[in-house]
Amino acid sequence: MIPKKAFIFDLDGVIVDTAKYHFLAWQKLAQELGIEFTPEHNEELKGVSRVRSLDIILEIGELKASQEDKNKWLIQKNEDYLSYLVTMDETEILPGVMPVLNFLKEKKQLIALGSASKNARPILEKTGIIHYFNAIVDGNDVSNAKPDPEVFLIAAKLLGENPEDSIVFEDSVAGIQAANIANMTSVGIGKTTVLHEANYIFEDFTFIDSTFLESLMNK
Repeated sequence: MIPKKAFIFDLDGVIVDTAKYHFLAWQKLAQELGIEFTPEHNEELKGVSRVRSLDIILEIGELKASQEDKNKWLIQKNEDYLSYLVTMDETEILPGVMPVLNFLKEKKQLIALGSASKNARPILEKTGIIHYFNAIVDGNDVSNAKPDPEVFLIAAKLLGENPEDSIVFEDSVAGIQAANIANMTSVGIGKTTVLHEANYIFEDFTFIDSTFLESLMNK
């Protein structure tokens, strides 16, 4: 009998690459505000809430703004972002993700989404994989952004598992820190130089095999 564990996935940059759409939407807004927003600046927004992301962009441009303006810009950014998502389909799923999801499902493991994105559900529906998830926790369900572990702790609770029996797949420093704070096993997807705080690091899911997944189940 294989023990059941909670496998919790971030969304952006882990399951799908919607980061490029976020970048385009933030860059469009920044340009309208007269702020130069580069891919390097965009790295600062990884794993960060929409509200905090706007504050970071305003700090880059050394701009002050009223809450009314901020609210207007947040809506504008999200509308632009959603317009990019209209054409999303299963081809947006990152390499290696489907074999991992299929293997976990086959082994009757518990799968959850733990994402700061408020558009997680429509993205999972458009890519045709929402049925893989036993629980979905997104930006609409939490009040604290990563590195606060709230999103992962809620996901583990919904799955009925303890944090120490939970495994988190993340591509951001804040996400890895959140998993570690929650006493969960952290698996970084990305560069070792960036995600060095993770328990395990893989460049992408194509490097994750069934032997590794089984080792996590039996941990």
